[in-house]
Amino acid sequence: MHELSLAEMLLPAVLEIAAAHHARVTEILVRAGALQQIVPDSLAAGVAVLAVGTAAEGATLVVETVPVTARCRRCGHEFEVEDQLYVCPACEGADVETTGGAELILARLELEPCESTSSITS
Repeated sequence: MHELSLAEMLLPAVLEIAAAHHARVTEILVRAGALQQIVPDSLAAGVAVLAVGTAAEGATLVVETVPVTARCRRCGHEFEVEDQLYVCPACEGADVETTGGAELILARLELEPCESTSSITS
C-alpha cells in the first residue's frame, strides 16, 4: 500500500501550513496523476491514521485524478492518453513523451481558525 507512504509525505506540509495559520485542517484536496494509481480510500485511511492528535485529525481528504497526457515527438500534438494507448491521434505515431499524469499535488487546504473558516490554495 504505497498510499501510506504518500500520506507520510503529504501530512508534514499540511501541518506546516496549518501551524503557520494557527488553524485546524478540515479538508485536504490532492490532485493525483492517474499513473500514481492511488486508491483514494486507502490514502484517506493513511492520512486519518497519521493525523491522529494533530491539527489535521478528522480532516476530509478529497482526491482529484489527473489524466495521463502526452506529446507526440513527431508532430508535436498534445493529447490525453486513453486506455493506456500511447499513440498520437493526429499522426498515429508511437514516439510520444508523457507530459502529465504522474504528479501528486497538495492543491488546497480548508482551514478552520479560531474565529472563522478560510481556504488556502496553492
